[in-house]
Amino acid sequence: MNLFYKTSFVYDMSKSKILVTGGLGYIGSQTVLSLLDSGFEVVILDKNQPKEYQNFAYIVDFERVDLLNIGDLERVFKKYKIEVVIHFAAFIEVGESQLKPEKYYKNNVVGTLNLLTIMHRYKVNKIVFSSTAAVYGFSGVELIDENQPRNPISVYGRTKSISEDIINDFCKIHGFSAFSLRYFNACGADPQTRTGEDHNPETHLIPCILNAIANNVTFKIFGNNYNTPDGTCIRDYIHTTDLASAHILATKYLMDLTTSGFYEVVNLGTGQGFSVSQIVQSVEQVTGCKVLVEFVDRRPGDSDRLVASNQKAKKILNWEPQSNLYQIIKTAWEWYQKIKLK
Repeated sequence: MNLFYKTSFVYDMSKSKILVTGGLGYIGSQTVLSLLDSGFEVVILDKNQPKEYQNFAYIVDFERVDLLNIGDLERVFKKYKIEVVIHFAAFIEVGESQLKPEKYYKNNVVGTLNLLTIMHRYKVNKIVFSSTAAVYGFSGVELIDENQPRNPISVYGRTKSISEDIINDFCKIHGFSAFSLRYFNACGADPQTRTGEDHNPETHLIPCILNAIANNVTFKIFGNNYNTPDGTCIRDYIHTTDLASAHILATKYLMDLTTSGFYEVVNLGTGQGFSVSQIVQSVEQVTGCKVLVEFVDRRPGDSDRLVASNQKAKKILNWEPQSNLYQIIKTAWEWYQKIKLK
């Protein structure tokens, strides 16, 4: 339903739209804004209410729907002419997934299957899927490419891996066309501070460091004895605006396809890794504030290094990350000050 949102915008209901599930989430909201900036017609599907700063939800079609409610989902496909689906909607907390596997399998896997079922019923056969580097699990290679075997070590990673397989089967059997985009560490905020990271609880590295600065508390680093130059984990940090641009390129690619049965898996990362200690130092440089650090025991399941090979994304999508670590932290800090310190 459109709830109570009334605007001066009058969309042509006969015009094809991009349906974005989970379009109010962290990466989903940035992608919606980038789609709007690029002139696309968008329908947001999310089971949550827009937050007070998500003004964009007032100027697009918005449907409050849970993917587990297949009747409400079908009503959306009856109402709109959908050309491509970008599917973000999922639970993403690795730790919680280990405690509540039934919650993650039901929401992430069954929700995806429901979505694909209704898409097939209404002859919508193009989808860009939000996947994750968590499908790889541990990897001893310098740069992880898409040929590395999947070996997820968390329930969350397994739900994404299973969803990839389901989508691939729909491509093979029902003639769908799809991308599975495997993100590495999403971070940063919209450069215009229209949206950004606002999880509760917050578990991502950069906002947790910013929170420690703002509240003058100690930031805990889990482990300093990894097989890395400074002993802390190395990860590949990718700005949400770069992720959004990849989704738009993948959407355009699928829209231009004249054949069916296409399926590709593509990594989205910068190809450059930074350690946790390097991120702390960079945050200090950007904010001008000292971070109080305490080293504590490792968390189970953390690997030494996870860095993407992004050559496939460059080749197939002609995609190139535009943001650097300074811009990631700068936008995250500006967003944090706007939302948390107002």
